[in-house]
Amino acid sequence: MSKRSQLIQDTIDSIQPVSKDFQARAQVALNQLTKPVGSLGRLEELAVQYVAIRQELPPLMPEPVVLTLAADHGVVREGVSAYPSSVTAQMVMNFLNGGAAINVLAKQVSAQVRVVDMGVESALGHLPGLLDHKIGLGTNNFVEGPAMSYEQALQSIEVGIHLARDAHADGLRVMGIGEMGIGNTTSSSAIVAVMTGQSIAKVTGKGTGVDAERFAKKIQIIEQGITRNQPNAKDPVDVLAKVGGFEIGGLVGLILGGAACRMPVVLDGFITGAAMLLAQALVADCHDYVIPSHSSAEPGHRCVLEHLGLHPLLDLDLRLGEGTGACLAIGLLKSAISCLRDMATFENAGVDGAEAAFPESL
Repeated sequence: MSKRSQLIQDTIDSIQPVSKDFQARAQVALNQLTKPVGSLGRLEELAVQYVAIRQELPPLMPEPVVLTLAADHGVVREGVSAYPSSVTAQMVMNFLNGGAAINVLAKQVSAQVRVVDMGVESALGHLPGLLDHKIGLGTNNFVEGPAMSYEQALQSIEVGIHLARDAHADGLRVMGIGEMGIGNTTSSSAIVAVMTGQSIAKVTGKGTGVDAERFAKKIQIIEQGITRNQPNAKDPVDVLAKVGGFEIGGLVGLILGGAACRMPVVLDGFITGAAMLLAQALVADCHDYVIPSHSSAEPGHRCVLEHLGLHPLLDLDLRLGEGTGACLAIGLLKSAISCLRDMATFENAGVDGAEAAFPESL
C-alpha cells in the first residue's frame, strides 16, 4: 500500500462516485429532444457524463483549460529517443510563444493553455506564462537506480492536485491534460508493463520515431530498468518513483484533483494513459471522471485503454502528446453540452412523437 501525504489522502477521500440521479435526469432530458432516442450516439454519452460529474441540469457551458506538463528523463542517456533532451526545453519555449500544435488546437475550442515545468533539465527560470514547479533537473536514469525518490514521487502528485484546484478556483470546469518530455514513452511503457502485466515488447512503441535498432534497445533498456528496480505494482507511487517521470506524477495529481473538484478530466494519449493507470490504482472512482480523447498510434495505449475499460472518442493515429488529442475531444464535449442545452424539445417545437421518442428501430 502506498505511503501517502495528507494532501493526497484527503484528495482521495473526497472523490465520490458521480451522481446517478443527475445521470438519469440528463438521459430523460436528452430523450425529450427533437431526435430519435440515442441518435447522437457518443455525444449523448458525453452530455450525460458531464451532467453526472458537474451535477448541473441544464449544464452551464464550461470554460476549458489544457495543462501541459513538461519534464526530462534520465533514461534518455541510454539512447532510447530520436531527439536529445534539449528539445524538451525548446518545446516549452514554443508553447509559451504560441507556436505549437497545442496552442493552435486549444484556440479552436477556446481553451486556456497552462504550461508547467515539472522537471525540465534546463534551468528555465521565471518565464512569463510558465508555471514553475520544478522538482529536479530531470529524473535519474532508471537503468542505474530509481528514477526519483519516493518523496519526489509524492511531491509530483501533490503539484498536480494543486494545479487542478487552482484551475477550478479560477472558474475552469473542464481540464484537458497533456505533457512534453523527451524519453517519456520509455518511462510510460515501463509503467504500463508493470501495471497491466503485459509484456514490455507489447506495450512499447517507437515514440518519437526511432529506427529498428534503437527500438530494440529501448525494449532492452526498459527490461533492465524493471529488473533493476523491481517496482511494486500494488504500490503505484513506488512504480512512479522507480520508473516514472515528474510530469507523469503531475498528471496523476491532475486526475485525482480534477475528480475531487468534480471536474471532467480529458485524457490525451499514451503518457496520460500511463498516469491514469496509477491514478485508478490509487482510487477506482476517478475512472468515471475521465474522458478518453483518442487511441494513440503508440501500441501500449491500446493496452491501457483495454485494461481500464475506456473507449476513446477518436482514432486519428495521433502520437504527438502535448494535450492535442484532449483539445479535439473538448470540442466534442462542448458540442454535446450545446445539444443538451439548446435543442428544442418535442413539446416546444410542436413535433409529434414525444411519447414514442422516435424508437431506435426507425
